[in-house]
Amino acid sequence: MRHVLRGVMVRWLLLPAMILLPGGGLAQFEGSRLVDLTYSFDDATLAWPGNEPFRWEQTVWGRSAAGAWYAAGHFSMAEHSGTHIDAPIHFAENRHTLDAIPLRQLIGPAVVIPVNGSVNENPDYRVSVRDLQQWETRHGRIPAGAVVLAHTGWGSRWPNRNRYFGSATPDDAGTLHFPGFSREAAEFLVRERTISGVGIDTPSIDYGPSRDFVVHRVLNEADVYGLENIANLDQVPESGATLIALPMKIAGGTGGPVRIIALVPGSGGERP
Repeated sequence: MRHVLRGVMVRWLLLPAMILLPGGGLAQFEGSRLVDLTYSFDDATLAWPGNEPFRWEQTVWGRSAAGAWYAAGHFSMAEHSGTHIDAPIHFAENRHTLDAIPLRQLIGPAVVIPVNGSVNENPDYRVSVRDLQQWETRHGRIPAGAVVLAHTGWGSRWPNRNRYFGSATPDDAGTLHFPGFSREAAEFLVRERTISGVGIDTPSIDYGPSRDFVVHRVLNEADVYGLENIANLDQVPESGATLIALPMKIAGGTGGPVRIIALVPGSGGERP
């Protein structure tokens, strides 16, 4: 019995070094660089026009009469603020709420589509099917369970509200300009490939001038979530990394804050 228990314990201790991916593959944890793809939530956090800003305040902060330290705070925010996830229910009736998204869907191969060159010429650029196919020419077919991320370079504008929303009147949603995905790309990903989610380093997976939010509708209808306001995508390679996106588990939520990290294999330890 002792040997059996010892064997079980050894296997348990080895598990944290590996992550089982949705397609059945394994991602190496030890020896990988961890890249934080999440902006801190603070006074500079950007919220969608008309949404409540992030607020945090100290409620208790200091030492008691006996000299013991105690600290606590209070925060409030809109679901779709800062680095956050859009649950499928956001734009599709009877689809997954935030707490119902399967855990396996929140971990997957990171497919980074570089379109920052195109964005330099057109700030309203939309990721095209051709962009996806060019990635596949370089790296092979988009793997099952992947999270497809558009790297537009827009993160360099964070947290300047006017520059990030591409408008001198960023509180007016009808004046926004920034890159997103195209309807055709969204349809390709849900009809021709099997993905878990999409993400982008801009305020929305739909481009700024969108009025119908068709990319949200196409993806959410297929129970695919969206990640928005992703940080540091320039530190993630086009292929080979693993994405982990763990949101606050809000019962019935349409979205919420999410801590996103990328595991980049063979590149040493965690990047500060």
